Amino acid sequence: MKIITLFAILIQTGICAYGQNLIGYNDKEIRKYMKENRAEMNFNKVTNSKFKYLKYSDNSDSQTMLFFLDRDSVCKSVRLICDLSVKADKVKEFNSIYKTSGENRWIDKREGKDYMVEIVDGKWSCIITIEHDK
Repeated sequence: MKIITLFAILIQTGICAYGQNLIGYNDKEIRKYMKENRAEMNFNKVTNSKFKYLKYSDNSDSQTMLFFLDRDSVCKSVRLICDLSVKADKVKEFNSIYKTSGENRWIDKREGKDYMVEIVDGKWSCIITIEHDK
């Protein structure tokens, strides 16, 4: 049983480690990227009359990725929801690749623009949000 639990944690850690800042990509580019780079994630068709987004989840529903789109179907923010057990690894990863901007907050500088990366703890999960820094 311990081996199965350890294996599940390692898989979740590896899967969540690939959260991507795809802000600025259009819906077709996101679908192509996800198909080529995140084959373990399944596209979920969703309908929402208030806003448009693309939703991906893994087979075990231990992580969900949401790409929020503007009227022109261009990504304006990304949200990754993962099990709390991966938070420490995500903080370590973000500390190594981004500039710290407070507790559980980082700045991703890309193509002359700043993006805020933030982790917020939920009851059973951590929510990672990437959006333009305001």
